[in-house]
Amino acid sequence: MVFRSEYEDVPAVDEPIHEAVLGRAASRGDTPALVDGVDGTTLTYAQLDTFHRRIAAALAALGVRKGDVLALHSPNTIAFPTAFYAATRAGASVTTVHPLAAPEEFAKQLRDSAARWIVTVSPLLDTARAAAALADGVAEILVCDQAPGHRSLLDMLGSTAPEPQVDIDPAADVAALPYSSGTTGAPKGVMLTHRNIATNLAQLTPTMPMGPGDRILAVLPFFHIYGLTALMNAPLRQGATVVVLPRFDLESFLAAIEEHRITGLYVAPPIVLALAKHPAVEGYDLSSLKYVISAAAPLDAGLAEACSRRLGLPPVGQAYGMTELSPGTHVVPLGAQDAPPGSVGKLVPGTEMRIVSLDDPGRDVGTGERGEIVIRGPQVMKGYLGRPVETAAMIDEDGWLHTGDVGRVDAEGWLYVVDRVKELIKYKGFQVAPAELEALLLTHPGIADAAVIGVYDTDNNERPHAYVVRQPAAPDLTEEEVMEYVAARVAPYKKVRHVEFLEAVPRAASGKILRRELRERA
Repeated sequence: MVFRSEYEDVPAVDEPIHEAVLGRAASRGDTPALVDGVDGTTLTYAQLDTFHRRIAAALAALGVRKGDVLALHSPNTIAFPTAFYAATRAGASVTTVHPLAAPEEFAKQLRDSAARWIVTVSPLLDTARAAAALADGVAEILVCDQAPGHRSLLDMLGSTAPEPQVDIDPAADVAALPYSSGTTGAPKGVMLTHRNIATNLAQLTPTMPMGPGDRILAVLPFFHIYGLTALMNAPLRQGATVVVLPRFDLESFLAAIEEHRITGLYVAPPIVLALAKHPAVEGYDLSSLKYVISAAAPLDAGLAEACSRRLGLPPVGQAYGMTELSPGTHVVPLGAQDAPPGSVGKLVPGTEMRIVSLDDPGRDVGTGERGEIVIRGPQVMKGYLGRPVETAAMIDEDGWLHTGDVGRVDAEGWLYVVDRVKELIKYKGFQVAPAELEALLLTHPGIADAAVIGVYDTDNNERPHAYVVRQPAAPDLTEEEVMEYVAARVAPYKKVRHVEFLEAVPRAASGKILRRELRERA
């Protein structure tokens, strides 16, 4: 059974991403586009338009050409979008790099992507230099700020070189090259074309409208596809103001909401958890907020409800997608009153979905049944860079991308994501979803955070193993208390069989639990 969007299709956007996002920037004039949430430095839309064009001209004069790859290695700053659009206007593809990547990790990405240029910030220069030395082939390292011996993007603003006129094919040319592990394995370069990203922005617009007067807080990283889309491309395309924070710190985050009168938050579940439970929230005026959207990892319905109730907001909405999908396929529309708790939304325009059996992938399951989510639409990636075998394993010959996520669809078309295919725990033949147990654990008043993985015992049975972070007010919470709490609320085969206490659950910048690190501990 093929599920189709109830929205009218949107035409493919055949524009380079810098035109799709900034095509109307000059006409918006003095409207603030980007605000540094720490020191208040502001770039207007007119400045963003002029600055990215001047930097593009300077990059072209340096030798950046169509087909080159530029590695953008930076925390969130107001310079990040400027550098990104300048690079694409010069014809380059941008591979975004985790600012905390070790030199060896960075070098591996540089080699795999064949990046010739690096744009970084001075505090990260040592890592960038070490990575470039390990990778070999990097022509130059540029900085967004200032550093002796390195060209600065700030100096490039005075470039008198002609603006590059690059013939970009939006359907074929790669705009962004983020790295993702996909359903499994080592990180791979995800080739997202200009058309992929620009069309996905158009697909998301009917359900996530924003415009002048809206103020979005960008705390999730721009280098991740969620941040790149929801916090950079989408608001700038629609004329909103983006207030930028370099990293998540709860007090700074709350202070920025209060000071800058933030109207919309796009966050991950750990931030929803903090908004719902942390006592610091009570010390700030968050009355400017109109909505909160969570994505990047499963969010429990109870936690979402606790957050919205505490903040006095409409229900926390969810969205769904993945890097390989540019990234969005589902979203709970802003202001929707009929979205059932726990749903990640409905299909965005022009998108099709099937739910295939976990036991027989050749068979589709119907409404209400669980299976793997597969997607087809214009947002499906071009493929993995240099990895045709992995691409073919992800995207079948009919264009369906197999997400590796387990979900179900109700009779109204709302999608619920249950877990990852590879993360389901098989306890004596029964399937146990870690996300379900994690959501339950978070309802315990003494638990601040939790993660669950499957661990094999001496009889080769996979058993649910919980990692728990105690609330400061519950320092004496015991393993037995946690196991009893879960056992009283689930079927016997779902019971947690072991509990280990941690200072913090390891998570990626997007908020996803780093289960590999937990498995290494087990």
